[in-house]
Amino acid sequence: MRKTARYSALAAAGLLALSSLTACANDAASTTADSGGGGGKGEHVKIMVGGLDKVIYLPAMLTQRLGYFEDAGLNVELLSEPAGVQAETALVSGQVQGAVGFYDHTLDLQTKGKAVESVVQFSHAPGEVEIVSAKRAGDITSPKDFKGRKLGVTGLGSSTDFLTKYLAVKNGVPVSEFTPVAVGAGPTFVSALQKGAIDGGMTTDPTVATVMEKKLGKVLIDMRTPEGSQKALGGPYPSSSLYMQTDWVNGHKETVQKLANAFVKTLRWMAGHSASEIAAKMPADYSQGDQALYAGAIESTLPMFTEDGVMPENGPETVEKVLKAFNPNIRNADVDLSKTYTTEFVKKAVG
Repeated sequence: MRKTARYSALAAAGLLALSSLTACANDAASTTADSGGGGGKGEHVKIMVGGLDKVIYLPAMLTQRLGYFEDAGLNVELLSEPAGVQAETALVSGQVQGAVGFYDHTLDLQTKGKAVESVVQFSHAPGEVEIVSAKRAGDITSPKDFKGRKLGVTGLGSSTDFLTKYLAVKNGVPVSEFTPVAVGAGPTFVSALQKGAIDGGMTTDPTVATVMEKKLGKVLIDMRTPEGSQKALGGPYPSSSLYMQTDWVNGHKETVQKLANAFVKTLRWMAGHSASEIAAKMPADYSQGDQALYAGAIESTLPMFTEDGVMPENGPETVEKVLKAFNPNIRNADVDLSKTYTTEFVKKAVG
């Protein structure tokens, strides 16, 4: 799963030819989640996740573990790629029916002629953290110091790439003056930091918790809370979500409603349980042998999640502002934000 060089090449290529996309999605099928692999009862739906073990995408696996997909009459197969950009490409290729990744991909895809919309919004903050290597902590004290640096992102064209570019441009550093490096998350990110392959980078929990525990870096910008999002980005930033191709949504409304019901039920369950209780429901290997550290990582990230799956007010506008700051395709496009998300299904689920 962590073939870093291969994934870096895929991410750099963006939307590849259909044959390449199909190969990518087929390879990903080997990373099927441990619960639910297409053999259960109910309508079979495949969802690609931009990193199943990332806390920002925790509702996907947690819904599976709680049995809420099955309760809704669905047999959901969860697949995993290391970065949201690969989840996006698998969705666009038609290899999966849904993707769990950042909402910002829906705007980017619209400018490329692809109609994709968020149907359940898991979050109102990015859940991301900009970390600086302990060796560079004295030199990089704000994004103004990104010039000439090698900064880790999960994948080129990923949401960590987008946010890194925004923070740089906002602080006077053109995107041409630093080098984004695709290093994935988890052990590959930690290794890149240890070896000096990157001076810092953007990542999420549990990677953040591991870096702090090993004293390999320090937090420069923390966007795991709505307050952190407001400070860094100027508003709520809807990030992790379930997004799907609009045509598929319109043609399968009953199925999408079942998915929304299951995910909203999970978000409500999360709001009523502790980080330790949530951690206990997750696959054992997600904690990497340290359950207390993993529970702490969840606790740090919990504030990012919504309780109802509804798009936060003014959230799409914040995302558009961020993307326009560095992305000429979006800056020069007339993006119809109303077509990038729908609240039809989550409002019924809440009701």
